[in-house]
Amino acid sequence: MITKQTYINKNELNKERRMEFQTAKGVRDVPPEEKILKNKVVAVMTQQFELAGFAPLETPILERYETLAAKFAAGEASDALKEIFSLQDQGKRNLALRFDLTVPLSRYVAMNPTLKMPFKRYEIGRVFRDGPIKLGRYREFWQCDIDIVGSKSMVAEAEILFVVDAVFSALQLPVVVKVNNRKVLNGILEQAGIDQKEEAIISIDKLDKIGVAGVSAELKGRGYAPKQIDAVFALVQEKISLSDLKKKLKSKEGQEGIQELEELFSYLAARGIKSGRFDVSLARGLAYYTGTVFEVQLKNGEFTSSLAGGGRYDNMIGKFMGGGREVPAMGIAFGLEPIIDVLKMKAEAKMKTPAKVLVLPINTVCESLVIARDLREAGISTDVALLKGVTKNLQYAAALVIPYVLIVGEDELKQKKVLLRDMTSGMEQVLPLKEVIKKLT
Repeated sequence: MITKQTYINKNELNKERRMEFQTAKGVRDVPPEEKILKNKVVAVMTQQFELAGFAPLETPILERYETLAAKFAAGEASDALKEIFSLQDQGKRNLALRFDLTVPLSRYVAMNPTLKMPFKRYEIGRVFRDGPIKLGRYREFWQCDIDIVGSKSMVAEAEILFVVDAVFSALQLPVVVKVNNRKVLNGILEQAGIDQKEEAIISIDKLDKIGVAGVSAELKGRGYAPKQIDAVFALVQEKISLSDLKKKLKSKEGQEGIQELEELFSYLAARGIKSGRFDVSLARGLAYYTGTVFEVQLKNGEFTSSLAGGGRYDNMIGKFMGGGREVPAMGIAFGLEPIIDVLKMKAEAKMKTPAKVLVLPINTVCESLVIARDLREAGISTDVALLKGVTKNLQYAAALVIPYVLIVGEDELKQKKVLLRDMTSGMEQVLPLKEVIKKLT
């Protein structure tokens, strides 16, 4: 007999079965094949960072809200402030998830005034922005930063761009590094008679997204006259060269920015780096930039998200420290997610396990475990078969794209040999274990 209570319970059970799980908007799970690729990219970056003398640093994901919202950090007019994930702890303290790794670095330096300068650090970690979502842009993502604190020299910029070139060369990604200087933009705005430079720069930074008409409309909405807007776009042109701008820009600050860029490009030329390109429209929307700014994009293709970006921020750390101090700083952030997206488009996310070989015992479990140990000690990533039957384990190896299967049978062991199967070609060889190790290392 089915009672009303039984019917209700069955309905509840069916409702549970129908329940659909979803991740929060703008975040995602990372499957093994992508995580393996991500680990490889991080390893490439870490190697290049440390080759250039940058030391690792780790800062917390949670910061006090006022640290991130300071006007010399995100800036009141910045999109980053609008995109902060904020929360309160049980003590009613206002906290926030960090939106980049630069502000936490600045807070760290301010809290550790005895650091030896220049301080060269790298940090790899999660950051969060409650902003729009598209290919290559998420709300939880990883940044990989390098920064040089305590040097005004343009050699610091050059060192950063040398590392950028080394990283993308190692990843075999052809890129363009757009380069500009906030002083140049400030000079253009000064020449156009625009006083509220920070707000205007945030609008100019959207030029590649909304075009001249869109930026003009934003500037008009901020109260600027058509004559002022025309004066801006007389110099902010896509193909204007640094030498042409030098002739047309009268501002002292603007000329100082041009000189800095000329020095930087001379260092790049000396190293034979041709990826750097002057782009007068590049602004970088954050309020804290004071000099050189960079943005890295894929050279060819439909992928429009930037792969890295940064610049010089000489005022922020000193303002955290107070007392009118100036602590020059320069850095760039690599976007791990967009880089992974580009590599996935190139079909590089194939491996579903780091295992290079699967050891498959046939009535030789103990001996096979010893062989697996020997392979691992030789530095070969090794999995051990857990399923029953040769066919099922070969199917498992094929599904996970494991390159080799090492079949350990009783007959082979009597000859002190094993059977190595190449899963790509299907070719099999009976070899001593030493030869297998030599072949796979």
